[in-house]
Amino acid sequence: MLETFSLATVWIALAVFATALAKWINLSIALVEICVGVAAGAVATHFFGPDSLGSNAEWIKFIATSGSVLLTFLAGAELEPESMKTKIMETAAVGTIGFAAPFMGCFLVARFILNWETSPSLLTGVALSTTSMAVVYAVMVEFGFNKTDYGKGVLGACFLNDLGTVLVLGVLFAPFTYRTAVFLGVSSVVFICLPTATRGLISHFAHRTAAIRTKWVLLIIFGLGTLAIWASHEAVLPSYIAGMVLSGTLSKDDFFIRRLRTFTIGFLAPFYFIRAGSFVSLSAVAAAPALLLVLLFGKVLSKIFGLVPVIGVFHPERNAKWYYTLLMSTGLTFGTISALYGYTHGIVSQQQYSLIVAAVIASAVVPTMIANRFFLPRHLLVTTVTTQPVPKQFDEEEEEVAE
Repeated sequence: MLETFSLATVWIALAVFATALAKWINLSIALVEICVGVAAGAVATHFFGPDSLGSNAEWIKFIATSGSVLLTFLAGAELEPESMKTKIMETAAVGTIGFAAPFMGCFLVARFILNWETSPSLLTGVALSTTSMAVVYAVMVEFGFNKTDYGKGVLGACFLNDLGTVLVLGVLFAPFTYRTAVFLGVSSVVFICLPTATRGLISHFAHRTAAIRTKWVLLIIFGLGTLAIWASHEAVLPSYIAGMVLSGTLSKDDFFIRRLRTFTIGFLAPFYFIRAGSFVSLSAVAAAPALLLVLLFGKVLSKIFGLVPVIGVFHPERNAKWYYTLLMSTGLTFGTISALYGYTHGIVSQQQYSLIVAAVIASAVVPTMIANRFFLPRHLLVTTVTTQPVPKQFDEEEEEVAE
């Protein structure tokens, strides 16, 4: 128990340091946590030997996996169904191309330029096809675009882009057996019954004890995650869909969503991001910087060439079009989830994993900086009047959302 508490202290200390550093340099906490994980893993390996940071300890793997699953659930649950309905053509077109173009582009780059095998190349395409909901949402909130139709369209397209990533990850790298059929059948029944069951539970118990909603969500995602793992699939797939199914119900309960988000971002997610960073080999990246640039440009350029014509149909104005495109070119959470899945399942080597994650991190920073510096469409911002003040106790949580 002493070893467990000592290791937990080290990891929480890394999380606290990453949060303070992120505030100081004004970057996403998730991004900084990955970078801190990279540095901590390198230092621990150099001075204390391989796996001295404890990244493969079973309890850390469980907490880290729980963090990725809850983040995935929240990404789906915070979607606004009405926004999706009013901009269905835009979000469908941009989201589909936003996934398909970099998936094919990065697969071809990895397969024929880097000469990787087919499976690692496909995993590369999946990992680099993503759009970072965390980064995009932070930018939308920071500038106020989340209150505009333009911003809601961007967020809806991000959601569909990442949904494609999660689905293809499961289809390509999980075998289809009778267990898969059971998983799909049971999950479908659960998804159909979930909104009604959740509304009933909330109406009977939520105003007596808020904790039951958290327990209900954990029961759903752990139960579906167990079924997915039993069927050799990734647990984030049913979690994402469950969040989407419950978005119309839970999005109305702002207090609960805030609390669940705080629990996830404050405790679980740091273990996931630090662990993902700890597997990156700096020596592997330093030995092949050209390969990193090839992957980064492969992702960003394929996104740009695929999305600019499509986004131009809905937003022909120069800044609106390019801002939208560059934000869709970011990547972080689902990119690292996909890469880590590939590494832990032996699909990619540590060097390949390191290069993929490094490219994912770079794609979270570079397109966002260019978009905000050169293409910010200020003319689309609207003045929003808030009729009810936000309680003071929510201030810190709102700041964390913006990260």
